[in-house]
Amino acid sequence: MRCKVRDCEVFYERIGEGIPLISLHGSPLDSRSMKGCIEPVFKKRKGWSRVYPDLPGHGQTPGRDWIKNSDDMVQVALDLIDSIIPDTQFALAGMSYGGYIARGIIHHRPDQVAGLLLVVPRVVSNPKYRALPPKRVLARDEELLAELDTQSRIGFENVAVVQTRSHWNRFVKEIIPGLRAGDEQFLERLHPSIDTCSFETGGTASRFDKPTLIVVGRQDHFVGYRDSWMILENYPRATFAVLDRAGHGLHIEQKTLFGALTSEWLDRVEETLG
Repeated sequence: MRCKVRDCEVFYERIGEGIPLISLHGSPLDSRSMKGCIEPVFKKRKGWSRVYPDLPGHGQTPGRDWIKNSDDMVQVALDLIDSIIPDTQFALAGMSYGGYIARGIIHHRPDQVAGLLLVVPRVVSNPKYRALPPKRVLARDEELLAELDTQSRIGFENVAVVQTRSHWNRFVKEIIPGLRAGDEQFLERLHPSIDTCSFETGGTASRFDKPTLIVVGRQDHFVGYRDSWMILENYPRATFAVLDRAGHGLHIEQKTLFGALTSEWLDRVEETLG
């Protein structure tokens, strides 16, 4: 499906019926990464409508010259929400950069959001100032790695803490397509990996007193885990989980734990909505 936001046709996929859950991917990935992250949790759960948009310049949504920063990206997300679920309470999930955009949405619409899930969220914009653990590999399948072409192997080894065939299979399905589909010129201009939202620079962080889950990887050498602890007091109803044997691909490397934590968060959101 597509929704027009000014002159930008935002692609999104909607699955199921019920309480809306908007899921925002990281950069430079696309909605396939969030679909692979979230959908397994709903194999035995009904009553939810999952919405997976491609942010501008990612996947099947084109970039536009008027989208100059992360504030504009937040506004696109808000306009999309107003168009497809107007005046409706919804839950919100974001991974990495998508988590940063989700926090921007919370800043503007705290009353409309019924619950927040942050998966390996980017908290500190500039990588130079992030508190990062050293890169570690905790499981490694040498036979698998020997089968990969050089480019694929380098990309996989750069991200994965658990370098196994099951992780690779999901990496091929959920991660690589988004990497290839991005608008490189748009993303280079936007710099989504370091751009700062006004909600962060204004000095008044938004307090969100509804069911929240913040889940981070102990071995995440991209965004780390310590920085997320700094924002915890803004979320009085947050569960904060630091998972061992997990990097920036936490939802794959610790899929069982991730699924259990996310399912419990959904229970809390449902309880709040009554």
